Amino acid sequence: MADVIIAGGGPAGLMLAGQLRLHGVHVVVLEKQEQPNEHARALGLHVRSIEVMDQRGLLERFLALGRQYPLGGSFAGIRKPAPSRLDTAHPYILGIPQNLTERLLAEHAIEVGTEIRRGRELTGLSQDDTGVTAELADGTRLRSRYLVGCDGGRGIVRKLLGIGFPGEPARTEWLLAEAEVTAEPRELDAEVGGWAPEGLLDSYQAERHPVAADVLTSTRAQAELISPEPGPRAARQLLSELMDFEEVKRYLIEKITAIGVRYDFGDEHPLIGRRLRDIELKQGRLYALMHGGRGLLLDQAGRLSVAGWADRVDHVTGVSEELDVPAALLRPDGHVAWAGDDQRELVSQLARWFGAPEGTIHHVAATA
Repeated sequence: MADVIIAGGGPAGLMLAGQLRLHGVHVVVLEKQEQPNEHARALGLHVRSIEVMDQRGLLERFLALGRQYPLGGSFAGIRKPAPSRLDTAHPYILGIPQNLTERLLAEHAIEVGTEIRRGRELTGLSQDDTGVTAELADGTRLRSRYLVGCDGGRGIVRKLLGIGFPGEPARTEWLLAEAEVTAEPRELDAEVGGWAPEGLLDSYQAERHPVAADVLTSTRAQAELISPEPGPRAARQLLSELMDFEEVKRYLIEKITAIGVRYDFGDEHPLIGRRLRDIELKQGRLYALMHGGRGLLLDQAGRLSVAGWADRVDHVTGVSEELDVPAALLRPDGHVAWAGDDQRELVSQLARWFGAPEGTIHHVAATA
């Protein structure tokens, strides 16, 4: 019996599998295609995706096969100079076709122990109090504690669960073509492990659904502004003028690159809920310390403690002049969960994001 079955061997499923394996979760990926896709359905990675690859120690693999392009100020086809002082150590777009992205993520997932089964199509599923039964096209049945649907909006998991896919018909069709130029150039895992606090798994919906809705709104707006109709053309001209203002341009670029995302953690502190860029620490780069997918406490004075959570959270002291708070607690995704200097506040946030202290978990397990 696996801990988690992931339906869908695309970038989302493979990335999730690799992250779960970092914490010892037994993962099986089911992909209905016999062979990896040879064609590209996307052409590159934006800034936030590049940062995530860096956080997990995967970026060098992508840089070796991709090509860096300067990050401009383009929005809805309106081209402007790139904004200055963009809050990232990776101010570029990485051109790399999706089939290469899938290959690299699959290689990493297998390296850390993921079982990938190709040619295995999911056709049915049922759930009981102890787990999920997945039914495959060849009659095979697999059991797991959890099943995750990473097979797309029109995938079988959504249909089997009766989850709607609301929206409206597209009014514009987009074509992506692959061409060979022959001319010369001159021409979580926490839920499975048992330590997740109540509601942590469900927080994914609360955090990511508004982000996805915002991406859809931005995409729709850009599609409208490209229209040749008089109204959109007038709005496009006005937006083009507004994008000459540095702050407007920066706002739009941070939106489409996802580095402006801020989750609502119920705290008005300007840093909390935002991801922390890759700052230089006395111990090296921040993202180089996050390859294990654990929480991280950056403690300037060294007066705080993660005792009880040391199996889930790393503690680094004497950090960096670039960090303008006494201490910051980072989730594995690099977003700041807490900032301050009070140990009692820290303990409450450690419990909120990383569950009960280690001794408590062992006691509960022993008496269950």
